[in-house]
Amino acid sequence: MSTTYDVVVIGAGPGGYVCAIKAAQLGLKTALVEKRDTLGGTCVNVGCIPSKAMLHASEMLMEAQHSFASLGVDVGKPKLNLKNMLAHKVTTVEQNTKGLDFLMKKNKIDVLRGTGKVAGKGKLSVTGEDGKAADYEAKNIVIATGSDVAGIPGVDVTFDEEVIVSSTGALEFTKVPGHLVVVGGGVIGLELGSVWARLGAKVTVVEFLDTILGTMDGEVSKQFQRMLAKQGIEFKLGSKVTGLKKAGKGAKVTFEPVKGGDAETIDADAVLVATGRKPFTEGLGLEEAGVELDERGRVKTDGHLKTNVEGIWAIGDVIAGPMLAHKAEDEGVAVAEMIAGQAGHVNYGVIPSVVYTSPEVASVGRTEEELKKDGVAYNAGKFPFSANGRARSMLHTDGFVKVLADKETDRVLGVHILGFGAGEMIHEAAVLMEFGGSAEDLARTCHAHPTMSESVKEAALAAWQKPIHM
Repeated sequence: MSTTYDVVVIGAGPGGYVCAIKAAQLGLKTALVEKRDTLGGTCVNVGCIPSKAMLHASEMLMEAQHSFASLGVDVGKPKLNLKNMLAHKVTTVEQNTKGLDFLMKKNKIDVLRGTGKVAGKGKLSVTGEDGKAADYEAKNIVIATGSDVAGIPGVDVTFDEEVIVSSTGALEFTKVPGHLVVVGGGVIGLELGSVWARLGAKVTVVEFLDTILGTMDGEVSKQFQRMLAKQGIEFKLGSKVTGLKKAGKGAKVTFEPVKGGDAETIDADAVLVATGRKPFTEGLGLEEAGVELDERGRVKTDGHLKTNVEGIWAIGDVIAGPMLAHKAEDEGVAVAEMIAGQAGHVNYGVIPSVVYTSPEVASVGRTEEELKKDGVAYNAGKFPFSANGRARSMLHTDGFVKVLADKETDRVLGVHILGFGAGEMIHEAAVLMEFGGSAEDLARTCHAHPTMSESVKEAALAAWQKPIHM
C-alpha cells in the first residue's frame, strides 16, 4: 500500500466515499481513511439507511392494520415481530456496507483503517486500533468527518443508549417503549418518533420552537403537525427542557414554557434526544495545522470548499450548510473535480430536503416566509391530493403540493410537497429549478395519468393560471 497519494479523504460517510470514488475515476491516486469497521459513516450504519428500513417496515404494519381491509385484503390481525423487523434493518445495512467495499476495490481506492489526523500541509497520520500510527503524504487532504450527536443546551445529558438515547439507540430498542419522549421536533425526532408510535408507543415531542421542522414552510409545518397528532403523537411546543435524568427503569423529563410559566415533568420509559448534530472536528489536528474553524466548530471554507491552508479541503457536515447526505455527496464530487483541474460546482439553492415520515414532507428552494421576508413578489399555486385520482385509489389523499413562482418572471422559486411519495416527486421540481424553469414550463409538461405527480403539474398550473381538476 502506497504512502503517497494525490488525494486522501478522512471520513467514509456519503461525502467522503463519493469524493474518493470520483477522484479515483478522474485518475487520481486516492485513499480513504475510516475508523469504523464498516464504510458508510453515520448515514449508512446508524442513520439514514437503518432508519428508512424501520420507517418502511412500521408503515407496512400500519397499512396492514388500517388500510388492507378497505382495499379488500383480509389478513387477520397483523402482529408486530420486532425481532424480525430489527433483523431486516441489519440486513439492509450489511448490504449497503458490502456494496461500498466492492466500490472501493472496483475503483482501486486504498482504505486506511484507523483514526486520521492532519499532521501539517500535505501530511497526515492514521492510528489503528492497536495504537500504532502510520504516516502518509497527500497533495490534497479532504476533511469529511461528518457530525456527532448534539446534547441539550444547559442540560447535562448522559446517553446510555437504552433509556436515554440518541438516534443510534432509538434504532436498537428490543421492545416498544410504553412512553417515548422525543426532545426535538426536527427531522430525526419526528422520523424515529413516528416509527415507535406506529409500533405502539405513546410518543410526546417536546420542541423549543413554536412549530415543528424549524425552517420548513409554515403552512406545511402546521398541516403536518395536525396529521401527526391524528396518528397519536402529542406535542409540547414552545417548551425548553431544563432537566433529564434516569429514574428507576425509565427517566424523568422536566420542561417549561420558553416564554415563562410553570415547569412540567413527564415520566418516560425512554427519551430520545434529537436536538440536532454538531460537526466532528475535534482531534483531527486541524487547529495545529492552522485550519480555521468558525464559532460553531465548523471548518471555514471559501466558495470552492477550500480551507485557508493550501491543499486541505472540507465537505459535508463539518462545514456550513444543511447537514444532508446528498449535499455532502455533491460537495465530494465538486472537490474531486476541482482537484483534477475541472470546474466543480454545487448549487445550494436547489438542494431538496425530505422528511421520511408517513406522509412524507419534501421541499426544494425557498419558503413563503423567506420570500415575504425578502420582499419578493410571488404567486403561490396549491393542489390537494384529495383531488388526485391515483391518490384516492391508494387511500393516500392527505396533503398537497405548493409551487411558488416569481410574480414577474414566473420562475419557480420553491416547491413544497406534503403527502405520500413526496420524496420521489420533489425531484422534477429540482431539475426544473436547476435549469431556471418557470411554473408554465412545469404546467405544460405532460404528466402520465393517473399518477400522484399530476398534482405537481396542477399546482404549477395554479401558480401560472388555473388548475384543471379543481
